[in-house]
Amino acid sequence: MRSFKSLLITFSAAAALAVVLMAADHIDAPAVKGGTSDLTDLFVFQSPANPSNLVFVANVQGLLDPTASKTAKFDENSMVEFNIDNNGDNKEDLVIQCVYQGGKLWVYGPVAPKAPGAQSTINGSGNMVSTDITAYGTSPSIGEKNGIKAFAGPRDDPFFFDFNQFVAILGGTATGFNNPGTDTFAGTNVMSTVVEVPKSLLGGSGTLNVWVESKKK
Repeated sequence: MRSFKSLLITFSAAAALAVVLMAADHIDAPAVKGGTSDLTDLFVFQSPANPSNLVFVANVQGLLDPTASKTAKFDENSMVEFNIDNNGDNKEDLVIQCVYQGGKLWVYGPVAPKAPGAQSTINGSGNMVSTDITAYGTSPSIGEKNGIKAFAGPRDDPFFFDFNQFVAILGGTATGFNNPGTDTFAGTNVMSTVVEVPKSLLGGSGTLNVWVESKKK
């Protein structure tokens, strides 16, 4: 079993994305650009297999080609933290904290944060799920405990964006996107962290506000 000494480690925010359902922000966060904790996407959606669950997805390390995907690793000095506001005050009431050590993903929460804001300490008082980080080209390893499921590993970049056409629009040489456009990210991968959680563990009865942060020790 993993040592809980690491629960005292403090993480500080390096980059963040905030959305209702989806956001993307490839390779341009100044504090982490070119690093292994650069966030690219946040997705939050109802589980297709179980309507009683909500799925949280955070992707880092965009634009990995297949060769780079074989050796890509999560930063063991970083944490991906899903922040959940369930009462509409724009402050995190619950967090899902994801850390990567020893070839494994460790997920804590959903649990109340020890303190809101840019700095976080892992709160090990709630649920804890672990799973092996899935290697490129292998069957996915999925951890499960108390109805919570977790996955971490390389996946095809899900975001569709015609970057060249976007540049043309900004430059004044085009007035809009083509239909269909050209997917700039086709053939590239991301390092993905996926956590599926029963809605009953998320509190509140209305809209959830969700944002994700990439934090460094």
